[in-house]
Amino acid sequence: MNKILVIAPSWVGDCVLMQPMLHRLLQRHPGAIIDVLAPSWTAKLLHQLPEVNEVIDNPFPHGKLGLGERRRLGVQLRDAQYDQAIVLPNSWKSALVPFFADIPLRTGFVGEMRYGLLNDARKLNEKKLPLMVERFAQLAEAVQDEIARPLPSPSLRASEAQRAAALAKFGLTLEKPVAVFCPGAEYGEAKRWPAHYYAELAQHLRADGYEVWLIGSPKDKEVADKIVALGNEPCRNFCGATDLTEAIALLSCADLVVSNDSGLMHIAAALDRPLLAIFGSSSPQFTPPLSDNAQVLKIDISCSPCFKRECPQGHFNCMLKLTPKLVERYIPVHHKK
Repeated sequence: MNKILVIAPSWVGDCVLMQPMLHRLLQRHPGAIIDVLAPSWTAKLLHQLPEVNEVIDNPFPHGKLGLGERRRLGVQLRDAQYDQAIVLPNSWKSALVPFFADIPLRTGFVGEMRYGLLNDARKLNEKKLPLMVERFAQLAEAVQDEIARPLPSPSLRASEAQRAAALAKFGLTLEKPVAVFCPGAEYGEAKRWPAHYYAELAQHLRADGYEVWLIGSPKDKEVADKIVALGNEPCRNFCGATDLTEAIALLSCADLVVSNDSGLMHIAAALDRPLLAIFGSSSPQFTPPLSDNAQVLKIDISCSPCFKRECPQGHFNCMLKLTPKLVERYIPVHHKK
């Protein structure tokens, strides 16, 4: 029986995108045990993935080397006797724990010159593998093999018990169709559709009979408060009030999700909810929502995607030109979940 340790990315959305890789590992190694080393804020998502056996806390903040601490963690993991490690982040330090754990096969892309730390170091062909989900999936294959297309899309399910518990906790019903807004984006301001645009769209949807819920992290509460204050007092703002399990359960109830390019966007896509995914500074050619129920909304201008945290041109046209009136055209008709 194979034991595999996956070094996960730090972003929730990227953890969703690694699921097809996990699925492929189990195809290649039936009965394998897959543990994931991941930051604590992704753990509740990873526990929802049936391919994952155990989530091990990765305690190292972004940017911290912590060489001694990484060595100690690696030594602690030696008793698990993993057969293979797959390192998804491209940084040098992310490959240290599997090296110190003496895992015999350590797979990943070359990244920051990781020869030695990785003994199965692959060279990434970005043109051949344009999508992040494809790049992750490639690492599940033997070095000489290519991924089989089409890849399966990430898939999440919230149980009826999880849904009922979340609805009861927040005093919610599903008597009306539900629109969920995900107005945050951890990476930066340039990925966020303006609050007053969300507010205008909320007014339109409420007039059309929708309940509107806002979901996000504590960092998103301020922008969500603005959306509510701009004529949307009946909206329910859950930003910072849910844990990730509850957020997944509430998203699973949605008849419509409107989201920036964020981790919650990828969760909504994996739940196969009707989704309008708004892109500005980032690219749907790299990290699109992977669902037939998702519609990407993006304005084609020469400076987008720039992949910057803030608009380097100062005009923010990639978002400002994507008006609520344009977005309204893509709202699907009501239908049952």
